Amino acid sequence: MRLLGILLSAVAILFPFVWFPEIAANRDSIALFSQYMGIAALIGMAIVQLIATRLAIVEWLFGGLDQSYVVHKWLGILSMLFLLIHDTVDAEMNSLGRQSMLEELAETLGELSLYGLLILVVITVATFIPYHLWRWTHRFMGGFFLAGAFHYLFILKPFKNGDPLGLYVSAFCLLGTLAFAWRLLPASMRPSRSYKVQSVAQTGTALEITMQPQSRPMRHRAGQFAFVSFAGAEPHPFTISNAPDDSGSIRMTVARLGDYTHRLHRDLREGTTARLEGPFGHFERQSSKRDEIWVAAGIGITPFLAWANDLADDSRKIHLFYCVKSEADAAHLAEIRALAERHANLTLHLHESTQSGRITAEDMLARAGLAAETTVVSFCGPKQMRLALKEGFERLGITGKRFRYEEFEIRTGVGLRKFAAILFERVTLPRGLADKLPR
Repeated sequence: MRLLGILLSAVAILFPFVWFPEIAANRDSIALFSQYMGIAALIGMAIVQLIATRLAIVEWLFGGLDQSYVVHKWLGILSMLFLLIHDTVDAEMNSLGRQSMLEELAETLGELSLYGLLILVVITVATFIPYHLWRWTHRFMGGFFLAGAFHYLFILKPFKNGDPLGLYVSAFCLLGTLAFAWRLLPASMRPSRSYKVQSVAQTGTALEITMQPQSRPMRHRAGQFAFVSFAGAEPHPFTISNAPDDSGSIRMTVARLGDYTHRLHRDLREGTTARLEGPFGHFERQSSKRDEIWVAAGIGITPFLAWANDLADDSRKIHLFYCVKSEADAAHLAEIRALAERHANLTLHLHESTQSGRITAEDMLARAGLAAETTVVSFCGPKQMRLALKEGFERLGITGKRFRYEEFEIRTGVGLRKFAAILFERVTLPRGLADKLPR
């Protein structure tokens, strides 16, 4: 994750304080603080809308798109808290005049924006809600932002829209509006590539999908991912499991992880049209001189498969630990074994958890025969496994940037119980209900 985007976001939210000393003269400081909370929320949500565009500037500012979406989530939550404070603390000031019908409408839309965004943020962090339902409801996020922008522009406030502060905040209203409009455009009008499914095959418990470009191909680097929409359906992100080649073909390997991927396994056929948006992500092999351990858990093999196909023999030792329940589950196993035979510096370790139990950092380092001080670890797989291995490798001295990973899911949750307690602390939940909330 890049600090540049976080720093610029923080500066953007705090910058209105430049004008507040002049505005604060002879005014209610509590109400003024409430108004600032509303401004901060609006600026934060505008940046959230920008991140949602997935434009190239997003990864330039925040790092890989997986990390950008982490910022997207937390900035959305922070903006929601700003809005709750703005709604709770009285923002009305004396001597601003009487409200017109337009200003009353702005007040109503502000309330609509607050409660609409509140519901959508809860749906976002409650990851047990199905992806397709989350994605469908998430489309309203921009609409509620527009309602909030209308509220800001037309309510009574202690400065004018034409003042420097007014123009500053209005610029973020425009940014958020343009970003929302961009996401509403059809995929064919946004930077994307047209493909057609060339072949569909089962590999282990996953589905191997190979696509050929119908026009100019998408150029990617080994380890990146793309959003793909089959036959006009909603786009989903999948890692590209082949290395770049002259044909421009794209291969994606899809596990059964939800309703959508189950339908792909059942219904996807050769000849299906596809539209790809991307590539995204910075989970690429580094050019350090250290020996490497690659840890792939289940479908987490996909970026390492692309890395291995893009591999050149050199002096660095690479040990790929492919962790699956059983050998029958392992996708592309024959291909990986052939690559290990071809490259003298690549060693495959197939770990079957049903036979050998959980693997630890100590196990990997011992089996690889590598020294901790000269080794870098790259991981792709479920979050809980990543956290356990990260802790284990830290005990061995492999810390910081020497343990690299990609977020396995773009949509990530938070501890729902804690989040609910923050948002609804004034609401008494029925006895026992809090204990049933997913963590």
